[in-house]
This record gives sequence, structure tokens and C-alpha cells, in this order.
Amino acid sequence: MRKVLSLDLRERIIAAYDSGGSTREDVAKGFRVSLGMVKKLLQQRRQGGDLAPRYHRCRGPRRITVEHERQLQQLLAKKPDLKLVELRAALGLDCTIQAIHYALARLNLTYKKRHSGPANRIDQTSSGRAAAGGGASRALIQRA
Repeated sequence: MRKVLSLDLRERIIAAYDSGGSTREDVAKGFRVSLGMVKKLLQQRRQGGDLAPRYHRCRGPRRITVEHERQLQQLLAKKPDLKLVELRAALGLDCTIQAIHYALARLNLTYKKRHSGPANRIDQTSSGRAAAGGGASRALIQRA
């Protein structure tokens, strides 16, 4: 997992590049970051002037808070077969279904439906494997 660079380090990287005499490659080697990171910081400054870290893999802050996660756990304890859409509606959230899925994953709650009955017992349809080339013997095929 990638670590987020502190604002202080970001500012020092930009200051080193702005001081002149250093290429982006030299700055990257000097601070032990990737060339892409230096380029990203320069572009971020050009576009908005801000060097603060952006939200990782999303467009904004989480919409599902710790309080929502607690409510999810309570809802699922009462009724474990709620669908993701139903969970979202019950919490009154304005988020995607995937966000609910990821919240459940963070809580180590699975969404897989499990049956309490015994597993299916599927009988074998033939008593052996067919010969190479698909030339199965008629004796191996069971008739119903």
C-alpha cells in the first residue's frame, strides 16, 4: 500500500525544484520519491496552488461514518438477509451500493448467503474417466 507524503515533505520537494539547478529527476532521487510524484506535485500546484494530499481512490470524504457502520452492524444483527439497497435506504445514505459493500468488508461482515441445510449430494455420472480423444466406452455411461 502506498503511503501519503506529508504536506511538509511535499513543500520541501517543490522548494527544491523551485530553487533551480535541479531537474525533476534530481529532486526525485534526492527525496527518494518517484519522478511521477514530483510531476504530480508540480501539476497539482499549477492547477490549484494546493499541495495537500487528495483523497485516495475516491472523489471525496467517506459518506459512511463510524456511526453508520455501527448502525449497519445493528441492522444486520436484527435482520441478516437485508440487501445492499435495503441497507442504504434504512440508513438514509446518499452513496453507491459499492460503498455499502466496502463498509461491510471493513467490518469483516460477509454478504454471502449461507444455507443452513446440508450440502447437495451430486452423484457421479460415470464410474471412470474417458480415454484420450473422447472415445468413452459405453460401459462407463450410466443410464437413468
